[in-house]
Amino acid sequence: MTTLRTLSLLAATVTMGLTAGLFAAFAYSVMPGLVRADARTLVLAMRRINEAILNGWFFACFFGALLLTGAAAVLHLSAGWNAALPWIVAALLLYLVVLVVTMALNVPLNNALAQAGDPDRLADLAAVRDRFAPAWIRWNLLRAVASTAGFVLLTWALVVHGRVSG
Repeated sequence: MTTLRTLSLLAATVTMGLTAGLFAAFAYSVMPGLVRADARTLVLAMRRINEAILNGWFFACFFGALLLTGAAAVLHLSAGWNAALPWIVAALLLYLVVLVVTMALNVPLNNALAQAGDPDRLADLAAVRDRFAPAWIRWNLLRAVASTAGFVLLTWALVVHGRVSG
């Protein structure tokens, strides 16, 4: 059981870290670069990114962080192992914020961008960009901060877990 606890916590930490890295990279490089481009470039690039990101690697990390963090929490409930539990639960709660923001805010913005039509045929491409980019950037920053904080908490939970098992 100790091995299962360790592996679940390690896998939760890795998937949380990968997800945090994705959101952070968008916050500090991708979106700052795209907002410096013209409206067509931003709209077209984000539409292509939103299409490409729906793949097995993304889903494994995005949903894996939730499932594996939840599993780690459950496995650390037993006496003697619960020293890491508060850190794991706090990380899980932060990741729930990430999920809610993604599903309730970022995904609808992505869908609206996709439904806006062909960028080469839009009369006011700047308006489409302006409805999308500022809100998407703001909510992605929240996802980046929350998932990074969750990653830090899981990393600390690994340290605490190691002290208990070692």
